[in-house]
Amino acid sequence: MNDIIREIVERLALENAVSFNGVAKAEAVLGKLLGSNPELRSRIKEIILLVREITEKVNSLTLTQQKELLSKLGPVKPVEKPLKTIGIPELPKAEGFTKITLRFAPNPDGPLTLGNARPAILCDYYARKTGGKLILRFEDTSPSVKPPLREAYEWVVEDLKWLGIEPDEIYYQSDRLPIYYDYATSFLEKGFAYVCLCKPGDFRSYEREGKPCPHRDHDPALNIRLWEKMLDGTMKPGEAVVRVKTDMEHPNPAVRDWPALRIDIAEHPRISGFRVWPLYNWSCAIDDYEMKISHVIRGKEHLTNEVRQSYVFQYLNAPQPVSIHIGRVGLENSVLSKSKIMKGFSQGFYTGLDDPRLGTLRALRRRGFKPEVIRRVILDMGLKITEAMVKWENLYAYNREVVDWNSERYYFVKDPFKLVVKNMTKRVEARLSRHPSRPELGFRPIVIEPHEGMVELLVSAEDVCNTMPGSRLRLISLFNVEIESVDRETKLVNSFFKGMEVPEKSAGIKLIQWVLPEDAVETWVLMPDASYAKGLGESSLKRLPPGRMVQLVRFGFCVVEKVSENFVELVFSHP
Repeated sequence: MNDIIREIVERLALENAVSFNGVAKAEAVLGKLLGSNPELRSRIKEIILLVREITEKVNSLTLTQQKELLSKLGPVKPVEKPLKTIGIPELPKAEGFTKITLRFAPNPDGPLTLGNARPAILCDYYARKTGGKLILRFEDTSPSVKPPLREAYEWVVEDLKWLGIEPDEIYYQSDRLPIYYDYATSFLEKGFAYVCLCKPGDFRSYEREGKPCPHRDHDPALNIRLWEKMLDGTMKPGEAVVRVKTDMEHPNPAVRDWPALRIDIAEHPRISGFRVWPLYNWSCAIDDYEMKISHVIRGKEHLTNEVRQSYVFQYLNAPQPVSIHIGRVGLENSVLSKSKIMKGFSQGFYTGLDDPRLGTLRALRRRGFKPEVIRRVILDMGLKITEAMVKWENLYAYNREVVDWNSERYYFVKDPFKLVVKNMTKRVEARLSRHPSRPELGFRPIVIEPHEGMVELLVSAEDVCNTMPGSRLRLISLFNVEIESVDRETKLVNSFFKGMEVPEKSAGIKLIQWVLPEDAVETWVLMPDASYAKGLGESSLKRLPPGRMVQLVRFGFCVVEKVSENFVELVFSHP
């Protein structure tokens, strides 16, 4: 590994030297190395020494020698970036299958959430690791109970793409009704299923008592005639349902002769002309059989469904996929239930499906969380069947590792107070570092010109409103002041200039950010509770494109969302 890193640094140093007339800059080489290999930041001290050593060596060569050496170097091997797979076991062997095939099968009734991401990421991980196949299957055959949304199909694909998941095949169950009908006809003809005419309450009584309903032993020919009446409109919703024959004495009543297809005349957003729809266990089992699914990663609430579907595979004389049941995922103080999300959205409680209070992938993306962070969190959970509660602190820590290196620093003062600094006699030029660990990014020079021995600055209310007279503050990258008075009503703080020297940490002097009134732009930050932190930011924020992650010093990492000449809006990501 060290040899590979050395080769990369040498190539980068030579490229930098050749580009700048034979002189390579260690800061530029370091920045480019860590920018493409952020995992090396954990070894920063060692890496800095290596970069300096190799840069000095390269700079000792003539420009001609540098060009010759660069031309001789072959392609450099990339630094290996092993995927963190704590708790990820091997897939159990699936007998009767020649290829590992998994499916992610969401109901398109809302956007994907962190909870939905768990099976999607796990299925994708195993499909890629084993050279298998991943199928995206939209389970949209419940137009009245879980009505699909036309736009949700696209939402799912977008969210998966953001996670880095590209399915090998995509299916829509609503396109496959004729297939489910064909299997239903076959099961009815072979006596594996029957058309039940019981009222729901009556069948529940038979189910509880473990007794067959009166229609269970109908002749197959009669079942086919009743089936045709379900299809042609003779029968109405609730009058008939196709049931799969199981064991009416099964210890779990929910397994006993479960319903497979029923009449449903609700409108569907994709197709029309159908009035009989498969229930979940029928369409799921038939599709798993047809698509040769070898492994199913599903929530533990599907344990009973696995038993129900086993009867279909027995009748088909086919191997059943291996089911791996996992626990639900929760996110602290966030909503993950799609039904609650869509209800709140329709009632206007949420500003959108990316409202920061939600646990949707769209909300996390808006807040600047990176897809590799979501993958890491999910893979760390492994295949545990226990419930998992994701803590925001963990998401913050993981995301900070990813975004810190590329997040430039800017100043923002929330609820600004005017700070008047007296006894200022000289012009001061502040050099605000764009990044404390990346000197190659340079500085933001800001000139402070005294007027009649005074300077006016803007600072955050929380930094000064409770400050006692005589207290000292350090304005970051600027100078020190001593507080004379604080007027909370007028938001005015008077102070005295107290030197340029940086105080020792042991002095206990608070370091605070600041903004020049003439270099300020109105800045709002959307917070996780959907409130806004309002204040003023430095004008450099106006030059940033939407989507850029920055760190507002002493406030937190934020994503730029809207920019105009007089206004900047950001979304808070994390501390």
